Amino acid sequence: MAEERTTILRVAEALPKDVGRGLVRLDPQDLERLGVRIGDVIEISGKRATVARAMPAYAEQRGQGLVQMDGILRLNAGTGLDERVTLQRAEFQPARAVVIAPAENSRSAQLSSQARYLSKLLDGIPVVAGDRVRVTLFGTKAQTFSVVETTPAGAVLIGPATAIKVSGEAGGRERGTVTYEDIGGLRRETRRIREMIELPLRYPEVFERLGIDAPKGVLLYGPPGAGKTLIARAVANETSAHFVTINGPEIIDKLYGASEANLRGIFEDARKNAPAIIFIDEIDAIAPKREDLSGDRQVERRVVAQLLALMDGLESRGNVIVIAATNLPNSLDPALRRPGRFDREIVINVPDKDGRREILEIHTRGMPLAADVNLDRLAAITHGFVGADLQAFCREAAMVALRRLLPDIDFSQAQIPFDKLMALEVTSDDFAAALADIEPSAIREVFTEVPDVGWDDVGGLEDVRRLLVEAVEWPLRHSRAFDYVGVRPPKGILLHGAPGTGKTLLAKALARESEANFISVKGPELLNRWVGESERGIREIFRKARQAAPCIIFFDEIDAIAPPRGGGDSAVTERMVSQMLTEMDGIEALKGVVVLAATNRLDRVDTALQRPGRFDFLVEMPRPDMLARRAILAVQTRKMPLGADVDLAVLASETEGWVGADLEGLCHQAAMLGIRAYLEQALAVATAQGQKEGIDDFTNLFVTSKHFAAAYADMALRLRDHKH
Repeated sequence: MAEERTTILRVAEALPKDVGRGLVRLDPQDLERLGVRIGDVIEISGKRATVARAMPAYAEQRGQGLVQMDGILRLNAGTGLDERVTLQRAEFQPARAVVIAPAENSRSAQLSSQARYLSKLLDGIPVVAGDRVRVTLFGTKAQTFSVVETTPAGAVLIGPATAIKVSGEAGGRERGTVTYEDIGGLRRETRRIREMIELPLRYPEVFERLGIDAPKGVLLYGPPGAGKTLIARAVANETSAHFVTINGPEIIDKLYGASEANLRGIFEDARKNAPAIIFIDEIDAIAPKREDLSGDRQVERRVVAQLLALMDGLESRGNVIVIAATNLPNSLDPALRRPGRFDREIVINVPDKDGRREILEIHTRGMPLAADVNLDRLAAITHGFVGADLQAFCREAAMVALRRLLPDIDFSQAQIPFDKLMALEVTSDDFAAALADIEPSAIREVFTEVPDVGWDDVGGLEDVRRLLVEAVEWPLRHSRAFDYVGVRPPKGILLHGAPGTGKTLLAKALARESEANFISVKGPELLNRWVGESERGIREIFRKARQAAPCIIFFDEIDAIAPPRGGGDSAVTERMVSQMLTEMDGIEALKGVVVLAATNRLDRVDTALQRPGRFDFLVEMPRPDMLARRAILAVQTRKMPLGADVDLAVLASETEGWVGADLEGLCHQAAMLGIRAYLEQALAVATAQGQKEGIDDFTNLFVTSKHFAAAYADMALRLRDHKH
């Protein structure tokens, strides 16, 4: 009977939303075989026995003989991913009291006062003495505790009536509590790193049988904040290998030969404690290209040479794997980047929408979210955000919510009342406010705040607007449709036409409505007197746009930086044009990036840029007709208190040949005349009545046809003088 209620399953990674909840997920057939129902407590035995509550696995994980467990449960059971554990039904009792101790930095004095809050977070989790439990405190701070003692002894289930006591005796300082479930959006990269590192450490005999050497080095590179160091910390925590961290500046010594000796000592320590992992963070600081090092930097030269010898010299380094991380891979010495030293280079990219959704789930685990918070929506509007940006985004949203509580806090009290803490929620408005303060790391140097201009602010231009939506928004939102049809999305759109027809306004509206990242390029800023620097500026813009895709690059007045070649212009602009041509339609694909440009001198733009494949559409901005002028006037006066005698249709008919900027100027000047007339009259009345206070009542302020007539006369005169 006991054998029928026991099963052996392979350990798999848990879903991010299950982390810290004391749950395991099994195939419903395995639940039936064990004779347990959903929510029952089961015992999991690896190198150690622990308990968890059983839940059914999702459909895609069924039929594979898996049990999904988070990193904390794997630690409690003394097992790892892909290992086997034995499961059976567990006998448990309700917990009357549980004593826990911080497993990391002790803050027991503060936590003891929050025992009531901790008991709510731990409600429903089964434990045995010696287990670890993780709770996510306010905001995004997760803390691990060890279970020191339970009353009664044995397996217990924490409930609302359980008394939680925080002991000052910490259960030993943890090496790290980062698990694979704490890494979001990097499933493929994590899987590749695991096969590179865990296989050689756990099963070296496999490589001996194949007659090959196991991989000995992994180089992780990508933009700052993408998760390189986090992956290394998770690998260190999930494997039982000895883990050594090298921070570059720590090994540099002023004494001759001491730096190399420090490096040798670290590798020797790892060799003695093999299997071991050496993690070198920011390796570019200690292993730059030797040909770039001047004579006064001999220490760095020797350190690089020593590192090369240790990683693949005459003496074998044994069962020691080196992981290195950098965001400047091209500055590393090329001798390091060959097989035998770093066998595999793994790029940690900016996460896509699904990856951002996973990361947001991780950082909002313990956050009291309001019902109106939609993580899918937040993931869709955070293009270019890496993991660190999303963590800061969630933290800032929590801080915005906290600011609402500040006026009600009595700072004379020792602590904030529990009921106020429990009433605190983070809403979608808090996230919207936080988004305005967080810039994506991938394009921070060229980040442009998306203008507060939408399609509603654009009058007329319906055909041009439709073309922009189809050419820019559709590829970003419906990329599968283009893949299905087998055509590439447009790469670029060049808007040209008379000044004031709305070219820049359309670019601003498109940037906001498409919800893509937006880089605005001002031509003169790219010009540099040093040879190659101007072209380098263009390369950097396109490189950052690729990293932060989907992205729109907007070149305003492109004729300033891309004039026709061979016309006697500066050699700098000729090289810039050549660089633009290769970036837009060169060997390296421009995926997820749309180039938008505007000019009122199409004849002053190099013809090679105007062909399909670079600027696919050349869109001429027409002067607005009668209906378009009426629409522009309606947009410009929608917030304006118009007098009853103002007829926009008449104004539209009288402004034949005027462009959008002229009509905006007309409305602005009429409004200024209306304000002037009202203030003069109101101030005269106030002075006559002996009042000195400011004027607060503007209910009788209107912009009338008289003001528009005066503004029209002035604008018509200016336009006539301008033409002459």
